[in-house]
Amino acid sequence: MKKTIGALMAATALTAAGAAQADDKVTLQLKWVTQAQFAGYYVAKDKGFYKDVGLDVTIKPGGPDVAPEQVLAGGGADVVVDWMPAALATREKGVAMVNIAQPFKRSGLELTCRADTGVKAPADLKNRTLGVWFYGNEYPFLNWMGKLGLKTDGSPGGVKVLKQAFNVDPLLQKQADCISTMTYNEYWQVIDAGYKPEQLVVFKYEDQGVATLEDGLYAMEDKLKDPAFVDKMGRFVKASMKGWAWARENSDAAAKIVLDNDATGAQTEHHQQQMMSEINKLTVGTDGRLDPADYKRTVATLLTGGSDPVISKEPSGAFTDAVMDKAMAK
Repeated sequence: MKKTIGALMAATALTAAGAAQADDKVTLQLKWVTQAQFAGYYVAKDKGFYKDVGLDVTIKPGGPDVAPEQVLAGGGADVVVDWMPAALATREKGVAMVNIAQPFKRSGLELTCRADTGVKAPADLKNRTLGVWFYGNEYPFLNWMGKLGLKTDGSPGGVKVLKQAFNVDPLLQKQADCISTMTYNEYWQVIDAGYKPEQLVVFKYEDQGVATLEDGLYAMEDKLKDPAFVDKMGRFVKASMKGWAWARENSDAAAKIVLDNDATGAQTEHHQQQMMSEINKLTVGTDGRLDPADYKRTVATLLTGGSDPVISKEPSGAFTDAVMDKAMAK
């Protein structure tokens, strides 16, 4: 009888210990499909960096029909990857998204034009057809056109906006003079399709003074009132930034990890390695803490979008240092 009681007590103790040591679950919603743009998170999961800080992380790929803002608001994720223009516009509409970390220091957004169109400078965009991504990605473009004084309704003297799918077909098929590209993705798709760099004219948003912050990490404001959630997010950010550092030091290996997680089989090793080398240029030089100057520049850019600014007033409470403070303290 004593042995039975002792065995039961031991089993109960083991069960309690196991429960106490169970990893905290975190769901991350990506802004787009599985690719090197999100390598830091896949590396952190693959290399056990999340496990090391007591986290069980589920990474949900995005896609053309997935809006991170809606997923976050609906409780489908604890944290999402999103661009700040979309996040701030969503916040102003009543969805209290908060930036908790900013792994991407620089913007990769650009407008790529065929050189044979005669476009050489931003002023030459007048009366042109331009491919633009929507679903929240249009905000930096609209702001830029506003600063240039170019209407986007197709009227004479402005620009005609072609709602661009997430591909480069409008340029290749000459349906548009210029299209939206990222330094790490679509630009190289154009090159791989047969264009040479000298056949293209590229306007980087960074160079035009209208760059806004991309690929930040966002959580809901009400959840951040819970110290346990802030602690969990601190651990998540710490491990994620370790993943990004590893990706910069092991670029090709990081691309391979991304490929291993691509359930669609649509990605190629060549393209992911290419993408990884460009992504590393955007994440270098930051520990994940949002730079106040970068934030202010983004807000100022979004407020000055001509007659139709992205946001109508300066946000309040749109970012927090609490998570980064936890991440850096551990």
